[in-house]
Amino acid sequence: MTGNALIGQSGGPTSVINSSLCGVVQGCLASSSVKKVYGMRWGIEGFLQRQITDLGREKPEVIQALRRTPSSALGSCRYKLKQEDLPAVLELLKRLEVRFLFLIGGNDTMDTINRIEQFASGEGYELVGVGVPKTVDNDLYGTDHTPGYGSAARYVALSVQQAGRLAQDMQKVDRFVIHQTVGRNAGWLAAAAALGRRRESEAPHLIYLPERPLSRAKVLSDVEGCVARHGWASVVVGEGIVWENGKPVSASEAQDRFANVEFGAMAGTSAAMVLHHLIAAETDYRGEFQVTESLPMAAIDRASEVDLEEAYRCGRRAVELAEQGQSGVMVSIRRENSRPYEISYGTVPLGEVAVRAKPLPDEFIASSGSDVTAQFIEYAAPLAGEFPSYAELSHLPVAM
Repeated sequence: MTGNALIGQSGGPTSVINSSLCGVVQGCLASSSVKKVYGMRWGIEGFLQRQITDLGREKPEVIQALRRTPSSALGSCRYKLKQEDLPAVLELLKRLEVRFLFLIGGNDTMDTINRIEQFASGEGYELVGVGVPKTVDNDLYGTDHTPGYGSAARYVALSVQQAGRLAQDMQKVDRFVIHQTVGRNAGWLAAAAALGRRRESEAPHLIYLPERPLSRAKVLSDVEGCVARHGWASVVVGEGIVWENGKPVSASEAQDRFANVEFGAMAGTSAAMVLHHLIAAETDYRGEFQVTESLPMAAIDRASEVDLEEAYRCGRRAVELAEQGQSGVMVSIRRENSRPYEISYGTVPLGEVAVRAKPLPDEFIASSGSDVTAQFIEYAAPLAGEFPSYAELSHLPVAM
């Protein structure tokens, strides 16, 4: 089958999503099956508004530069595709003679491409739909990890490591610091904070994950224990952490178009702010909190080299699958070995990705419920890269 290709990006960006875009575009341009390569401006929402760009007319050096360009170059959206939208989508695909559809995104994006592919099939229109994985949350089912996670993990680990040095040296002023990560109800990014830690005394001291409910008594006891041992406390929280009664610590009830809970600034508060208030009120300690929101999603200066390469390879692999006529699938990453790190590329049905999410597994969570295990470090370390070590003064006393 020959025809034109259409590419879109959806949901929150990552540092490496454009590397995947580069892979898909270059793969399509090199394919004898693809005639023209189009891009959706602003995802499926823009496509419905006929905002379409001709990627084949871009300069090759611009396409190549996407490999190290942050955010979503095509523009993104969080539009919930309605059933009544599908006939209009199909009509536009026919008008553009699109036979190959590629969407780069997470669970909701995979649901979108799955529905379009199935509708086209039901209407007798031959369309190959292939998903390219993307999310900093790392919660996509059917893949060892997702492009975007390694770079965001590196951002979080470096931020916590460096803020920890500041907090350690400022402990006579501020006794605690709380760093909040994104990730919805999965703790993959919060867990990544431990990747830069070399000693027990270094940040982070406590990692609170959405997979483990919290009690106020535990938080206060944990923090006071850290202050007693180290003189200060570094706390990392996933934005979706909950109390024992199941209520979000952020007290958020806001939802987006896909019925996902909105945390942080979107909800008017955050888990980090709530815990900061609790600790300060109950201990009389002064402290800080950091809510980075979208920064880990677009920090190309902290991107992982492994992540950049794998994102690109996922894009190229998507085109290879399309050329083979494989439709209704997402590219997946299979881990063959951790030491040395080796992977291969496979597939997972779109329908399975669209309706399932992958929490941090129990074997990656310490029995204390406030840290990660060595198994997690072995899993995540190859994805995020090496971390710096900093000087430590001996603080030798002077006789007076």
